[in-house]
Amino acid sequence: MHKTKVSLSLIMAIGLLFPQISMACTNFLITKNASADNSTMISYAADSHDLYGELYYWPGQTWPDDAMLDVYEWDTGKYLGQIKQAKKTYTVIGNINENQVAIAETTFGGRKELVDTSGIIDYGSLIYIALQRSRSAREAIKIMTDLVAEYGYYSSGESFSIADKNEVWIMEMIGKGTGNKGAVWVARKIPNGMVSGHANQARITTFPLNDEENCLYADDVIDFAKEQGYFDGKKKDFSFADSYAPLDYGALRFCEARVWSGFRLMNPEMDKFEGYIKGESSERLPLWIKPSKKISYRDVQNIMRDHFEGTSLDMTKDAGAGSFARPYRFRPLTWKVDDQEYFNERAIATQQTGFSFVAQLRDWLPDAIGGILWFGVDDAATSVYVPIYCGINAIPHHFAVGNGSLLEYSSTSAFWIFNRVSNQAYSRYSHMIQDIKKVQKGLEDKFEDYAPVIEQAAVNLNKLDPQKAKAFITEYSLAQSKITFDAWKKLDEFLMVKYLDGNLHKEENGVFLRNKHGRPYPAQFPGYSKEFYEKIVKETGDKLKMKKLPREKSNH
Repeated sequence: MHKTKVSLSLIMAIGLLFPQISMACTNFLITKNASADNSTMISYAADSHDLYGELYYWPGQTWPDDAMLDVYEWDTGKYLGQIKQAKKTYTVIGNINENQVAIAETTFGGRKELVDTSGIIDYGSLIYIALQRSRSAREAIKIMTDLVAEYGYYSSGESFSIADKNEVWIMEMIGKGTGNKGAVWVARKIPNGMVSGHANQARITTFPLNDEENCLYADDVIDFAKEQGYFDGKKKDFSFADSYAPLDYGALRFCEARVWSGFRLMNPEMDKFEGYIKGESSERLPLWIKPSKKISYRDVQNIMRDHFEGTSLDMTKDAGAGSFARPYRFRPLTWKVDDQEYFNERAIATQQTGFSFVAQLRDWLPDAIGGILWFGVDDAATSVYVPIYCGINAIPHHFAVGNGSLLEYSSTSAFWIFNRVSNQAYSRYSHMIQDIKKVQKGLEDKFEDYAPVIEQAAVNLNKLDPQKAKAFITEYSLAQSKITFDAWKKLDEFLMVKYLDGNLHKEENGVFLRNKHGRPYPAQFPGYSKEFYEKIVKETGDKLKMKKLPREKSNH
């Protein structure tokens, strides 16, 4: 019988456009009663030195009964095999679908021997296939776990954030090794009023065995661990994370530290776990916490921009920050001096982010309007989160797949213009970040101010004609994307002029000042910080000290 073949790569060139994503992503999960407006939220930073930031798009459609789907590994483009296509698929915009289901991930790796090289479904394909097929978070979990049970799980250990407009779940999964098809996994619903997070380390420890409303798991998740010698205790004491991804110092400092940093921004009492993430305390960071105040989507956006500011890990304070308090350390992450290994801190915000988002899901609005992907490309600290409604029917050109690539510069690509600005800032961070934050805040304030009016208009249109409502929010999302791109292009040019050759040209409100003859004012020399000059003196002693010649002394 002839089979209709449908390839993910035909829709989105998946094999060529999604290079390998390293183990370096961060998620936070916010439940309804923990949020300022009763929405659910998940955030995601897709961090990879090899990832091009763009907004993916699959239009929903109905498929023939015999349709098959070609699966390519998301990281490498390797062809893995075919699976049966669903009869109906839903529209997916980035990591959110038209039903207000959103999924994100972080890779924890875990025990290397559990990777199944014969599996057909990798973690990336699992996300985007589930988004095309699911109407709720619970349904997404069932689809994901059924897929790996039927076709095998190709990737290493993975943590998933899975949310709809009512529930937020964390699911952790790892394979069972080549020749042993399927995966072991556990999924926990985050209690209403709580927030959670994960960042490349498995975080689910013990879990309830008889609470299907709040906890789901593979039938053999405990028995398999016992068979492999990972666990030999009583079932009630079984810990998924300790069995399948035991902690080491790197997991604490590079992964758990990011979760801690986000948690402490939502509840200052979490400062008490600083010893844990430094390996000095055994009191483990909880899977979820209650925030000290309600969390807004703007709060989550700013958490994604964190560099441990205000803590002993503050990346703007040590020698690695250089002369302009740069909170970035270029790779490798660990390095040696005299055979002793050292490391750089790994913060939530990082220069190698391809894209990041905050998915906001709201049950009091029609789905097309209720789901927003606040989407940005490149480093979250120097990016702008643009409102992309899940009901749009076209992708903004500046974010579109195929508009440039990691090795092909495009003058109309948001990824490239945001990288131009951030890479300028890395050289004079403490100065330039002030100009960047001003433009960033201005745009995001405007999005927040406009949202109620735009959404009310869309709701009114939706009552008359849902298709006109979708056209309206599409036009709005496209327009804000272009406004943001244009503002960032202007910012790129402004920074180049203002900080030319390490000097400073006078300006007011973005306008460069001239003297009465129309000439530029003399360049200013801002120099370095007092702390940096003190470091130079301490390191060089009298080498750079100004002295007087003998004849200078005799002249006085």
